[in-house]
Amino acid sequence: MGKSKVLVVGATGYIGKRIVKASLDQGPYNLRARLVEGSFSDQKSLVEAVKKVDVVICTLSGVHFKSHSILMQLKLVDAIKEAGNVKRFLPSEFGMDPARMGHALAPGRETFDQKMIVRKAIEEAKIPFTYVTASCFAGYFVGNLSQLETLTPPKDKICLYGDGNVKAVYMDEDDIATFTIKTIDDPRTLNKTLYMRPPENILSQRKLVEIWEKLSGKELEKITISGEEFLASMEDKDYAAKGGMGHFYHISYEGSLTNFEIGEDGEEASNLYPEVICTRMDEYLKIFL
Repeated sequence: MGKSKVLVVGATGYIGKRIVKASLDQGPYNLRARLVEGSFSDQKSLVEAVKKVDVVICTLSGVHFKSHSILMQLKLVDAIKEAGNVKRFLPSEFGMDPARMGHALAPGRETFDQKMIVRKAIEEAKIPFTYVTASCFAGYFVGNLSQLETLTPPKDKICLYGDGNVKAVYMDEDDIATFTIKTIDDPRTLNKTLYMRPPENILSQRKLVEIWEKLSGKELEKITISGEEFLASMEDKDYAAKGGMGHFYHISYEGSLTNFEIGEDGEEASNLYPEVICTRMDEYLKIFL
């Protein structure tokens, strides 16, 4: 059986390059990647690019400290609708489920609101879709033990959010890409949301710290930050920092990645694809030793 041809929009970016690799790894042996030219300022070029493939995966940035490009996807939705040949569209999501974040703090809620605008456009155009919610990227949340403004483990002190026992889901970015590619020809994920919640990667911040302390052989001094203190610390930050910290608050204090059950409109990745052996966070943290 042949595999779908996939267009990755943002193929050289943080997640995009991993999705390209996962697509090549899972495709036929003679499959190769090729560059397809297109521009969001040239709608005809988008349509022509889309006509060449079966599946479109968009990985444009949705965070404020990079380029915040979520609504640019509306042009891609129009191109997919005009082309009429795409059997699956995976828009740029890969974080928290925006459908559950209507209460999110400003300005971070802008990301969720814009993702919902894109979802509405997809569904109104009757484009087949899969929404991928991938939880916490290990590169941003694990190496730093969920500390802000750093990507490496602290040497002496660690800030715990509340009691540190709220659980989140931590995913190696290559595993995110592997799961994403597995959905594209799977009828079980058609017009559904894919949640990544491998049980071994559902951890509290306190547990993450314990894993690091065991690996490093050094105990860290623990400083507790209440929710009120965390919110107060956002007040003098710039727009981009406030956006990111708001997301951090929902994950670390509300447990927004784990405080709900997956309904009939969703599927859990590790249940669908048990053959994927996810990177455990004790293994991931060894790269920092």
